[in-house]
Amino acid sequence: MIENIYLALDFPTWEEANDFIEWNEFHGIPVKVGMELYYREGPRLIESLKENGHAIFLDLKLHDIPTTVMKAMKNIAGLGVDMVNVHALGGSDMIRRAKEGLMAGSPTNHEPKLIAVTIMTSMDNAAMNDELKIQGNLQNNVIHFADFARENGADGVVCSVHEANRIKDVCGASFLTVTPGIRLQESADDDQKRIATPAFARENGADILVAGRTITNSRNPKSAYENVQKEWLYGVE
Repeated sequence: MIENIYLALDFPTWEEANDFIEWNEFHGIPVKVGMELYYREGPRLIESLKENGHAIFLDLKLHDIPTTVMKAMKNIAGLGVDMVNVHALGGSDMIRRAKEGLMAGSPTNHEPKLIAVTIMTSMDNAAMNDELKIQGNLQNNVIHFADFARENGADGVVCSVHEANRIKDVCGASFLTVTPGIRLQESADDDQKRIATPAFARENGADILVAGRTITNSRNPKSAYENVQKEWLYGVE
């Protein structure tokens, strides 16, 4: 098991997610829990995963008024998750209050890392310009949001692998880059625009990988997970 490779549990129910874990002997590996699963199962899901030794990235992408986000984060911190995220577009006060909530609600010595979402990896430059009306180059905007999040207390950002090295240059080596859109070479792209292989991620400044469909849609998920680990450690032969 590699501690910085998170498996995305993109399943509609805990029963299906747990069956997948059991069938593939994924006991205790780091996992990402998103909105679909958490909104159905709630805190009991997190409790079950923690009991089984999983590190957890709770991927809820909070984006609301600062006080509401602060109170939500205080409750989330009490669950004992390892990472949780907000949208950087929520603004400086919201990010600061999110951090405040995590600090207030965390058990001793276990404050979750606060991760900010920059530009969704499902978006490309045209969509950012035309739909969001955010002008300029996509990568430059990602770097701006990353530095903005760091200044307001975030511990890292969700970004594509393609921006990770530049974020490190601007925000420092200790600022975390969490990179979804990880695919083995034989996998389909699906709805992610800015994807990369594990080997490319390692070479380009990613700290934490989030891998989902490249594993969960594989005919042999255990082998796919092992291949993600091998590519991360040794590159592509």
